[in-house]
Amino acid sequence: MEFIGYSWLIPFIPLMAFVLIGIVGKKRPGAAGIVAITGALLALVLAILVSYEYFTDAAFAHGEPFIADFEWLIIGGHSINFGIYVDALTCVMMLFSSLISTLIFVYSLGYMKHEGVKRRRYFAEVSLFLASMLGLVMSSNFLEMFIFWEIMGVCSYLLIGFWSFRHADGDEASDNAARAAKKAFLVTRLGDVSLMAGLFVLLMAFGGLDFTTIFDHSNLTSVDTNLIVIASLLLFGGVIGKSAQFPLQDWLPDAMAGPTTVSALIHAATMVNAGVYLVARAFPLFTQSAEVMLFVALIGGITALIAATMALNNFNIKRVLAYSTISQLGFMIMALGAGGYLMAMTGDPGMGYTAGVFHMLNHAFFKALLFLCAGSVIHAVHTEDMRLMGGLGKKMRITSITMLIGSLSIAGFPMLSGFWSKDLIMESIYAAYDGGASFEQLMFLLIFVIAMVTAFMTAFYMFRMWFMTFAKRKNIPAAHGHESPKSMTFPLIVLAGFALCSGLLLFVGLNEMITFSFDGSHYIVGGHGHAAADILEEIITNIWTYVSIAVGLSGIILAYLLHRKGWFLVPRSTLPGRILTARYGFPKLYDQVALKFGLGVAKAVDAADRQLVDGTVNGLSSAVTSGSESLRKMQTGYVRNYVGFVVFGVVMLAIALVGIFYFMGGI
Repeated sequence: MEFIGYSWLIPFIPLMAFVLIGIVGKKRPGAAGIVAITGALLALVLAILVSYEYFTDAAFAHGEPFIADFEWLIIGGHSINFGIYVDALTCVMMLFSSLISTLIFVYSLGYMKHEGVKRRRYFAEVSLFLASMLGLVMSSNFLEMFIFWEIMGVCSYLLIGFWSFRHADGDEASDNAARAAKKAFLVTRLGDVSLMAGLFVLLMAFGGLDFTTIFDHSNLTSVDTNLIVIASLLLFGGVIGKSAQFPLQDWLPDAMAGPTTVSALIHAATMVNAGVYLVARAFPLFTQSAEVMLFVALIGGITALIAATMALNNFNIKRVLAYSTISQLGFMIMALGAGGYLMAMTGDPGMGYTAGVFHMLNHAFFKALLFLCAGSVIHAVHTEDMRLMGGLGKKMRITSITMLIGSLSIAGFPMLSGFWSKDLIMESIYAAYDGGASFEQLMFLLIFVIAMVTAFMTAFYMFRMWFMTFAKRKNIPAAHGHESPKSMTFPLIVLAGFALCSGLLLFVGLNEMITFSFDGSHYIVGGHGHAAADILEEIITNIWTYVSIAVGLSGIILAYLLHRKGWFLVPRSTLPGRILTARYGFPKLYDQVALKFGLGVAKAVDAADRQLVDGTVNGLSSAVTSGSESLRKMQTGYVRNYVGFVVFGVVMLAIALVGIFYFMGGI
C-alpha cells in the first residue's frame, strides 16, 4: 500500500499549518490564509489518494479496516494504543470534511478581508479545527477520539468568541460573542463528561478502548449486556451535547455570534457532525440493545420537531439556518436509531445506517452552501435581520440562485441531493414501525409522523427565508446590496453543484461505502452495500416517497402565498409566537440550572478547596514553621549546652538498647 501508510499525514498537515501560521503569521499576516488553504488542500488530496487506494483494495471488499498503531498507555494492566483506523466511514468523513473546509477557507479570504491582523488568529484556529476533526475520524480507539473531540471543543469556543474583543459593532456584539462562546463550551462539557464516563465503563467491561477490541463480536456477546447498555447511553450523552440534541440543543443558535464562516465549519464540516459520526462508528455497540436504539431515535425526533418550530417565526437569517441544522441532525439520529433498532431485532439494519450517514454527507454540502450564501448576503447588506432585506435577487444573482438550490435540496425537492437521503430516512423509520402494534413499533409510528411534519416545516421556513431575502416585498423598496467577490462566489458555485448532484453518488458506488452489516463473526462497515437498482426501485415504488414530495411542495407553496400577502404563519404577538421566540424557555432553564445547581456546586468546590485543601497545606506549613521556631531556640551558641544534649542523647540511646535487649530475652 503506497498512500494509506501515510494516512497519519492527513490530520498532521493542517496541524502543521496551524503551527506555521503561529510562527510566521505575525510577520506576514496576509499569508495566513494561503497557508491554511494549502494545508487543507493537501489534506484533501491525500484523503482522495488514500480513499481511492482503500476502496480499490481487497480489504474494502471484505469489510476489513486498515489499522496502524503503537502502544501508547498502560493503565492497570490495560494497554491503550494510538494510531489510525481507516475504513469506508473514515474515508467518507475525511473526504467531505477536508473538501468543505477547503472551500470555506477560500471563501474566508474575502469574508474576513477586513479583519486585519486578526485574520492570523482566525486561520490558525480553523486549521486546528480541521486537524482535530480529521484526527477524530481517523482515531483507532475511543480515548484517542476523545482527545480530538475535546480539542475541537476548545476550537469552537475560540472561534465562536472570535469577536469577543474590539468588534466593530460595539460592546454589545462583543458581549454576545463572549456569552455564546462560554455557553457552547459549558453545555457541550456536560455531554463530554457523560462520554468520558462511558469510556470508563467500556474500559472496565472490555479491558481496552480499541475499536478492534470493542467491536469484536465475541467480546460483545461475552460482556454483561447491562454494562453495554450503560456505556451506550453514556456515549450518547456525549452525542447529545456535541450534536445539539434535546435537551442540550440551545447552545447552537447562540453560536451564530461567531463569523458566518465559523458557523459553516461547525454546522457542515466539523463539530456537530462528530456526534453523528460517533453513533455511526459505535453502531456495533449501540445495536446490542433495541431499547437504546429506540431512545436514540426518539431523541432525534423530539430534536427535529422542536428545532423546526423555532425557525418558523425567526427573522435572523443565521439563526434560521442554525435551527435547521439542529433539526436535520435530528433526522440523522432518527435514521440511525431506526436502523439500529432493526439491527438489534432482526440482524439487518435495513436502510437506516445508510440513510443516516448519507444525509450527513448531503447535509454537509447544502448546509455549507446555505451558510456561505447567508454570509454573502450579510457581507452585502451588513445586517442579519431578514426584515431589512428583500429584493436582492437581481442584485446578487449568483448568491440568490445558489441559495435557492440549497433551499430546494434541504426541502427534499425531487432529484436534488436532500431528496434521496430524506426519502431513505422516511423509509427506514417506517420500516422500524412495519405496521406492528407493540409499544416500540407504535413509538416509531409516532417518530414517522414527527418526521413528516418536520419535513413540511423545513420546506416552509427555508423558503420563507429565501423569499424574505431575495424576492420583492410588497410596498417595500429593495435593500441595497451587491454581489460578493469571486473568492466568495466560487465556493458557492462548487457547493451548489454538490447540492444538486451529491445524491446521485448513492447509485455510483456510495451505496457500498456507507452500509453496515453483520457477516458471520464480525461487523462490516462498507463492502456489502444494498444494490443501487434495488434502492432506486424502492424509492420510486414507495408511496411514502410521493407523500413526502407533496408535503415538501406544500410547505414551499404556503411560504410563497404568505410572503405575497405579507403574513406570518406564527406571529410573534400570539402566545405560540411568544413561546417560540422564547425558545420554549430553554435559555432561562439553562440559566436557572447554572445559578442554582452549577453555582452551588462551584461554591461547594470552592469551600472544599479553601477549607480542606488549602487548610491542610496551610496547617502543615504552620506546623513546620512552629517546629522550626522551637528548634531554633535550642541553637544557643554555647558549647556546654551542645555537650549536654549529646550526653543526654547517648544516655537515652543506651537505655533504649538495654530495654530492647531485655525484652528480647537477653538478660
